[in-house]
Amino acid sequence: MQPYELTLTAAADAIRTRRLSPVELTDSVLERIAQREPHLQAYVSVAADQARSAARDAAHDIAAGRHRGPLHGIPMGLKDLIDVAGSATTASSRVRAEHRAHTDSTVAARLARAGAVLLGKTHTHEFAYGLTTPQTHNAWDADRVAGGSSGGSAVAVAAGMATFALGTDTGGSIRVPSALNGVVGLKPTYGLLPRHGVTSLSWSLDHVGPITRTTEDAALVLTALAGHDPRDPASLSAPAADYRPRAGTDLTGLRVGVPRTYYFDHVDPDTEDAVRRAIEQLRDLGARLVEVEIPMTRYIQAVQWGLMVPEATAYHENTLRTVPDLYQADVRILLEAGELMTAGDYLRAQRARTLMRQEWARMFKEVDIVAAPTVPTTAVRAGQETVTWADGTVEGVSDAYVRLSSPANITGTPALSLPVGHDSAGLPIGMQLLGRPLEEDVLLRAGHAYEQTRPASALAHAV
Repeated sequence: MQPYELTLTAAADAIRTRRLSPVELTDSVLERIAQREPHLQAYVSVAADQARSAARDAAHDIAAGRHRGPLHGIPMGLKDLIDVAGSATTASSRVRAEHRAHTDSTVAARLARAGAVLLGKTHTHEFAYGLTTPQTHNAWDADRVAGGSSGGSAVAVAAGMATFALGTDTGGSIRVPSALNGVVGLKPTYGLLPRHGVTSLSWSLDHVGPITRTTEDAALVLTALAGHDPRDPASLSAPAADYRPRAGTDLTGLRVGVPRTYYFDHVDPDTEDAVRRAIEQLRDLGARLVEVEIPMTRYIQAVQWGLMVPEATAYHENTLRTVPDLYQADVRILLEAGELMTAGDYLRAQRARTLMRQEWARMFKEVDIVAAPTVPTTAVRAGQETVTWADGTVEGVSDAYVRLSSPANITGTPALSLPVGHDSAGLPIGMQLLGRPLEEDVLLRAGHAYEQTRPASALAHAV
């Protein structure tokens, strides 16, 4: 196994015990980038010299006994919405082509303090306003979409071009590309990770979170990043926690909700079969399966768009008027549509979200987590605009991808996507686990237990 193939957990242990140097690991990942990046286009920019310098500094500190923890010396990528002082934050848009950050975002600063090695900025669908990331190619099949908007981060991790990466999630933008590329994506509770210095799409729906190869890896990143920041008005004052899941696979006593409605509607057969098998595996590990009704399903998509569209348009108000031609057509259309929404529409969406959060809280009195597909189908071919379901219903690709992920953004609940199989074409299938606010530890425990029943990482098949 080459160093770039290691999980974060394995690489951190090897570095801690001096069996692997941060320089060796970073060189291996940079070589992988040189090999695969021309075909996959995961990165906006790669700072190879700076990464090697940071890796040498990490190696020196560790050798001197100044080991900072499991992220020390680990090479990673940041979605190109996340500010790093002195570096460009372009949001993969011509609108931001000349923009450079003056200060670090909170998450970038915390990663730097943990000793992580920044490789570069990863592509996003322009301003995170889309579910495909069109400039980036799927790690398993370059003729298919990467998913979005954190497509570059997910592809980098899946292809061995980063040991972990950060993304953002407004309607599924961490979980969707993670599912389509066969990696793990965690959208934490709203407000758990600070968003100061992160370009916004929709302030009341935006989340920052990790994309990794395993749930244990995700827990390590979450532990390093969680914590209050007064510069983010939504930042929670949750106590510091160690999110690493305990060893073992016993899920006795865990109540797993299996949706009767919504999450298995208009889902392709391979996806449904793989997710239901994974749910049965949770039962075999001791969990109790409980059927649940997902509340207020008829309002989910209307509330998602009713919140996101006007908030995004408000953020872009000035540039939409001064440089509209610099936006890609699909993003410009959505931003212009936001100008047509009334204050009444937005307020009704806010009221509906409040009711939805209350109903979801009632549902979570009956179960500890809910298990469901992350997305209803695997990665479609690049340029494909619609999906046709068995009953003849035609749905837009973006609508299909956001449909099952957006409830967690509306309610602010944590959601973890992990790979659970492949379709008949060999493409990855994702299952998401949704939980109560601030109970990431429960999701990670269940995900980690499930992973112990699976074969070793299939990274080699993704590249």
